[in-house]
Amino acid sequence: MKRAAIYSRVSTYDQHLETQILDLRQMAAQRNLEIVREYGDKISGTKAKRPGLDQMMTDARRGRFDVVLVWASDRIARSVKHFLEVLDELSRLNVEYVSFREQIDTAGPLGRAIVVIIGAIAELERSLIVERVRAGMRRARLEGTHIGRNPLVLDHEAIWRERCQGQSMRQIAKGHRISTATVQRSLRKHPTPILVQDLQKTA
Repeated sequence: MKRAAIYSRVSTYDQHLETQILDLRQMAAQRNLEIVREYGDKISGTKAKRPGLDQMMTDARRGRFDVVLVWASDRIARSVKHFLEVLDELSRLNVEYVSFREQIDTAGPLGRAIVVIIGAIAELERSLIVERVRAGMRRARLEGTHIGRNPLVLDHEAIWRERCQGQSMRQIAKGHRISTATVQRSLRKHPTPILVQDLQKTA
């Protein structure tokens, strides 16, 4: 018997989740599904934060159920883009998606075809986002804008001086607000000018 999760949502507090839940419980019984948890939100569909949906997706990633039952697709997603993202992730998690109103079932042939189409659209959207980011970075470079964090500027002479004075790697790192690994690289890659000067004076 497959494990099922129910998700329902209404937009206002004067509406009731029970209408959707009763239909979904009946559908689960007809399909011989075991309902392991019911999730619900009373919130507008355009809101980004939905505790019930967020918890359901977290449990899906943990493998808590095999099927998600929703009353309608517009109950689970706030936009077409969000719906594609949710369905694509559920598909990658091997969680089936069943919609009561639209009669969408990703376990059937038509449902699997829908998942393939949705996955392709989601992949295209991700590719377009990456290309837009790269185009923005190219334009920024052409305009002379620095991308990324500024290079770390170190006082290598001071680091060597403090080391020669007997300070530990950790003390030097704390004083310069850098890691001990950075102190080690500085000492290894930059010869000490202080020791060179001392040798010249004694020559």
